[in-house]
Amino acid sequence: MTPTPGTPPAGTGRPRRPGRRLSAAAVAALLLAAVPAGAAVSADASAPKSATGPRGQKLTVSAGTGLDPAGQKIRVTGEGYGTTAGIYVALCKDNGANRVPSPCLGGADMSGGSKNSQWIVPPGDPYEGELALPFGPGGTFDVEIEIKAEGDGLDCADVPCSVVTRADHRSSGDRSQDVRIPVAFAGQEPGEGGGEGVDVPAGTVSYKPAAEFTSAGKPLDLLLHPESKKLYVGADNLPDTADVDERGLYVLNPADGKAESWISDAPGSTGALRASAAARISGPLPGDGVVYNYPLRGVGSAKAGDAAASGVWLAGSTITDIAPGTAAGTVLVAQGSKLSEIETATGAATRSLTLPGGNQFAADHERDAVWFSDFAAGKLHRVDLDSFTVTGSFDLPGADGMTGFTETDPVSGAVWVGVNRSVLVFDATGKLVKTLVGKDLARDAAFDAESGRAFVVRQDGGDLSDPANDNNGTLTVYGTEDFAPAAEELPLPGNHSQSGAAAVAVEPGGATVFVSSPAEGKVTRLVRQVSPLVTQAPADRSVKDGEEVSLTARAEGTPEPSVRWQVSTDGAQTWREVEGAAEPVLTFTARTAQDGYRYRAEFRNDVGTTRTAPVTLTVTAAAGGTDTGGSDASGGSGGAANGGGDTGGDGSTGGDTTGGGTDGGSSAGGSDGGSGSGRASGSGDSTAGGTGSTVGGGGVAGGSGAQTASGGSLAATGLTVISVTLLAAALVGGGALLHHRARRRTTGLA
Repeated sequence: MTPTPGTPPAGTGRPRRPGRRLSAAAVAALLLAAVPAGAAVSADASAPKSATGPRGQKLTVSAGTGLDPAGQKIRVTGEGYGTTAGIYVALCKDNGANRVPSPCLGGADMSGGSKNSQWIVPPGDPYEGELALPFGPGGTFDVEIEIKAEGDGLDCADVPCSVVTRADHRSSGDRSQDVRIPVAFAGQEPGEGGGEGVDVPAGTVSYKPAAEFTSAGKPLDLLLHPESKKLYVGADNLPDTADVDERGLYVLNPADGKAESWISDAPGSTGALRASAAARISGPLPGDGVVYNYPLRGVGSAKAGDAAASGVWLAGSTITDIAPGTAAGTVLVAQGSKLSEIETATGAATRSLTLPGGNQFAADHERDAVWFSDFAAGKLHRVDLDSFTVTGSFDLPGADGMTGFTETDPVSGAVWVGVNRSVLVFDATGKLVKTLVGKDLARDAAFDAESGRAFVVRQDGGDLSDPANDNNGTLTVYGTEDFAPAAEELPLPGNHSQSGAAAVAVEPGGATVFVSSPAEGKVTRLVRQVSPLVTQAPADRSVKDGEEVSLTARAEGTPEPSVRWQVSTDGAQTWREVEGAAEPVLTFTARTAQDGYRYRAEFRNDVGTTRTAPVTLTVTAAAGGTDTGGSDASGGSGGAANGGGDTGGDGSTGGDTTGGGTDGGSSAGGSDGGSGSGRASGSGDSTAGGTGSTVGGGGVAGGSGAQTASGGSLAATGLTVISVTLLAAALVGGGALLHHRARRRTTGLA
């Protein structure tokens, strides 16, 4: 049980010619100022839904759930609006408290011709007539608008939408006319997951630096071994370290970056060991270790604990690229435009092919293909690994001689080629299917088959005299099927290309990514973060007075999100946290004073905040029972005692005392009320004493006697305010349950 003490809180413009639409700037000003996220409604789509505004305005729609996504007319009525300012009525994206809802279906009607929105103005307003309708007596209106789930940049299947009113463009900063009723279209069911992201969309993925490793000289290439899980770093010497020659192959603990091994020596042209940089890593060896290229023409292999690498020295030109071969004990090697397959034990070439040009390639063994890039000529060649012949050539637009990278997606066979600031994506047949443009030079890519993500590291040009450069690189993440951004772009400060190309390696599943920065002599470990994503949301509840209520909400995210339950007593216009409610399940005893209260769960972690769609609690009187006030998570306090008085509630009810032949105690109203006292006796002489300043007071009923009122004004004052308050609760008890299209569908507590 989660008791919560306390009582819930209770322009001008220049006339335009009729028929003309305002400028784009004026239309932008129409976008409705937001009110808090959606209120809940009953499941009956045909029932009218109502909400109250900050000044007691009443807004009602003829239907709020199960609406036709293709389009439906709804009737919207209002009363109690101010007659000195105009308002707009429209369907808009609900962006949360004190935020402008945008976009809106059809904008707001300032031409008099829109069917999607209406403009209501005070009688006698210059715009009354063709452009706008006048308020009726008492600030009333009755209009019809056509709404649909998608249009004009609005998609209510993906974002929360509400029918709203707000002050028109002449008083765009006035929030006093903001009233909204969340709506849901057919197919949007209560309890779906996802939730409403407050600062970032729910489930937003981002990466943040978790550690920097400076234990591997000047890092040139990276490989995370799939079996041993060790991080291999090919490195050159870092000039800043002066007397220490750091060339070689490093084996790092990927968690803390500590070097477990450093293999600095490899056989040179004469077979003698010498200090050698590890330029490019070809691939992993079974169990542990890697095959790699060391300058100028060395092909070596080593693993953790080795004192030196074993290797061979090739004849011919400098090795420009290397990849695993078609058989165990072989590698594919590019020496400029010459492609060969060699035996790692002897260095002998088993077959060779000279291409028209190029010096870099990627091997796709699943499809028996090698993709050879000729950046100077702007060509991409496909080599068939069975026949070892060129079977196709394709254009590399925008290459301009700038060397980037060539990698293949092991799942789809797509070829990703970094060209200047773009990544060209070709399918397995060589057709260009996507160009991904970034602000920095595309230098390397790695693929994660588990998550279907491509990780592209980009470097700044490093020339600060060029306005396009800022000395900072970026990590960009894309989906490999739709090529859409799959994570927030991450800046890589100081990562520029003038000291060498950056490399990237990714842990299976994509939770950890490693990026090298040759200019800074470091490897950065990045960890994935995910803003909360609701996996289980609560549903509307209808209970009897005194019944126990349990609302359940759960969310996933990285780091693990915390949860706080919130309650609204004014139709979701304002919210406050339920004291002590920091668990996925909120349990309390329902009282009639909470009829119409709204509840939602808010999940938070370092990445963002996500809320469930608000749900409504409907409480009806128990058969033969009495209203006992509030003693639960709704924000009331107090309880019933035999012959005693109730306290608290929401200020809409005072304490009811019933006597059974014994003296009753005293009862105090809610925080908005004054105080009263009552006595009850079985002999029939009962009195109600005290006066209530606003709400509350003590009502008494004798066991068998007549009731008299003392102080006279208590009954009148208390009854009047109670009636108004209960009316307001009834008006907001409808509402609509709004939610995002979920990644996973759940069922809230019924």
